[in-house]
Amino acid sequence: MAGRRVAFVAASPVVSFVLAGAVALGCALISACGRGRSEGTAIIVGAANSAINLDPRVAADEASQKAHQLLYNSLVRIGSDLRIVPELAESLQQPDDRTYVAHLRRGVRFHDGRELTADDVAYTFRSFLDPTFQGRSGAYRLLASVEIVDRYTVAFHLKEPFGSFPINLVMGIVEAGSGAANARAPIGTGPYKLVSFKPDDRVVLARFDGYFDGPAKNDGIVLKVVPDDTMRGLELRKGTVDLVVNDLGPDIVWQLQQDGRLRVETSPGTDYAYIGLNLRDSILQHLEVRQAIGYAINRDAIVQYLRRGLARTAVGIVPPMSWAFQRDVFDFHYDPAQARRLLDAAGFRDPDGDGPRPRFSLALKTSTSEVYRIQAAAIQRDLAQVGIALDIRSYELPTLFGDVVRGNFQLYTLQFVGVTDPDMLRRVFHSKQVPPAGLNRVFYRNADVDQLIEQASAATHDEQRRAFYARAQQIIAHDVPYIGLWYKTNVAVFQPDIHGVRLSPIADFTFLKDVYRQ
Repeated sequence: MAGRRVAFVAASPVVSFVLAGAVALGCALISACGRGRSEGTAIIVGAANSAINLDPRVAADEASQKAHQLLYNSLVRIGSDLRIVPELAESLQQPDDRTYVAHLRRGVRFHDGRELTADDVAYTFRSFLDPTFQGRSGAYRLLASVEIVDRYTVAFHLKEPFGSFPINLVMGIVEAGSGAANARAPIGTGPYKLVSFKPDDRVVLARFDGYFDGPAKNDGIVLKVVPDDTMRGLELRKGTVDLVVNDLGPDIVWQLQQDGRLRVETSPGTDYAYIGLNLRDSILQHLEVRQAIGYAINRDAIVQYLRRGLARTAVGIVPPMSWAFQRDVFDFHYDPAQARRLLDAAGFRDPDGDGPRPRFSLALKTSTSEVYRIQAAAIQRDLAQVGIALDIRSYELPTLFGDVVRGNFQLYTLQFVGVTDPDMLRRVFHSKQVPPAGLNRVFYRNADVDQLIEQASAATHDEQRRAFYARAQQIIAHDVPYIGLWYKTNVAVFQPDIHGVRLSPIADFTFLKDVYRQ
């Protein structure tokens, strides 16, 4: 079929807040020792949360998606520069601006021995067109139909041009007709097949010897739920867990590094921590105030001490390893004097010089997580130095999310996990994406940004998209609807006899097939 071929590319003040906790933690971790295993030759991965549902079309939580990555394959996957690379699709073509055609690998087998065909791909994606289907249909709002061209070819027809559509093909393919059975008894094409699934306890997987890309280098994987952060560190020390990925706090990682018995692997990640500013607020409507807050916060100290160096200061929501990242944007550095000048310029002068009275007060909503509460306290101290009183209010995540979605906040801190595609700019900053329609929780509106994002979404060539997204990032950074705090560093801590650990920017679990014990 003629048409464009979609390219596949081969693959300080904070110190006082953290010292006491680190000392207590060190005593606990150092007391643990020995090696006690109960899962045979499988690689045991400690996890903070349990998978909820093993159907990739349904569950969107991170723990479930980690299991999906081992049980299933997608037409494409995400590469190191966050572009798509082939998996079940040998090639992806675009004959026109509303059609994508996937040509499948031949000879790929499901765990029950049946060959994967276009029927399975069509069944998977047609689920999202069924209005009665309870699943992740929102991402496929522009998908009009799925056509089976032949046994190994599938065409996706869109309602309108959408350059980011290929990343939505990162979806585990289920067997045609498999229905709700995938939730508890999945049959995929991935490197592992299910042995057992006990929610809130573990997922046990065995190597699938018929895997199209060659069998795994280990006999199986156990995703073992260990809800408590400190206990995950203790289980690593005792040897009852082989590996933990991104599920240990910075202090625990630091303590285990100091002890030196375990190995640590890191890589730059895509998780983005930020402060959201309510642009409807009478104080925060002033650009100078938003900029002043950014200059007042010592982000380097937060990264160095609170995050133990396991982060980088953030520029914007698009991560630095992305093909669409624009570095040439307005950014903050720590400058309290500049913050004071901006507040003066906005008309919020210090009422008593160096006295105790603030210029004004703001409330910051954050989670009850200890790391976030300590971070909020550091921000509170920084803002006090420029005359802003900060009232910290901590909530459980469901309550915090509810307030943010309703616009019931002045400032809040949250984190976007696994940002992979620049279309996130549309979801977060387009004026039509104010909740409940999307993720524009800070009520940001800029007609130029809307137009640039719409042009980028409609463009089908990456160079065009990159140019539109670059300008949008520059305008958004200048307007300061968010203050970026840090990008998380991915961290794996594992036993000294474990080899093959390799972390991608999104810290997916596909590398586990290459992990082995020696």
